[in-house]
Amino acid sequence: MSAPIIFKIVVIALLVVILISLAGGMVFLVRDKGQGDRAAKSLTLRIVLSIILVILLLAGYRAGWIRPHGMMPAPVENIAPEKENDT
Repeated sequence: MSAPIIFKIVVIALLVVILISLAGGMVFLVRDKGQGDRAAKSLTLRIVLSIILVILLLAGYRAGWIRPHGMMPAPVENIAPEKENDT
């Protein structure tokens, strides 16, 4: 497997773990009725994982494994530089 594919798998896995942590925090908050510290620990874990994800995305961009794009990227012919007029 190539590095970009492994990178994308890791990013998706981190997103899934973040969502699981979010759901776990909600469950702990409801069960403990706000009295325990499990919800706070789950929130802390989610924040740490989110920071790791952002750093990983920045590193992937820097390495060239991901590229930003808009919802509708411009066609290739619109990207060409304009010619200067010799008048």
